[in-house]
Amino acid sequence: MAKEQRFERVYTQGALQITEIWVDKETGVNYLFHASGNAGGLTPLLDRDGEPVVSPLLNR
Repeated sequence: MAKEQRFERVYTQGALQITEIWVDKETGVNYLFHASGNAGGLTPLLDRDGEPVVSPLLNR
């Protein structure tokens, strides 16, 4: 039985420099991932007030 993935990629852009948005399906928190070459980083996506962007949980 396959285990369901916790994170879902909802946006992707680029080939050599990749920018993606991932959503945690348990909390709804959005994360921004950026990679260039063999360096990359992941951080919570924040709104203009500095609060994490939270998507509605549709699969619950």
